[in-house]
Amino acid sequence: MFGIVKKIKREVIDKTIYMEIFGDNKVAYRVLSGRMRIFDDEVITYGIEVIDHRNGHKEIISDFSRNIEDAVAFAEMLISLKVRPCQLYSKALDYLRVSI
Repeated sequence: MFGIVKKIKREVIDKTIYMEIFGDNKVAYRVLSGRMRIFDDEVITYGIEVIDHRNGHKEIISDFSRNIEDAVAFAEMLISLKVRPCQLYSKALDYLRVSI
């Protein structure tokens, strides 16, 4: 027997920059605030964006956490470790593995 599974599309809308810090390695670290609709409820979520201004690479996790303290703490960790955009996802997994 086969059935159809409907995938819930979770898209962050109305993104705004909550905090932006330029590191000494010419990398910008941003904490973004946005809204996301989950099961007809609207929630505020916080994302992380890392932009390397030397080569233009950019990575984003648009729905990192619903808690602003977690998002800011993660951004501070990225700054202290001088993380490049290509390292964002592995550092996020490390951070979430420890914090959950």
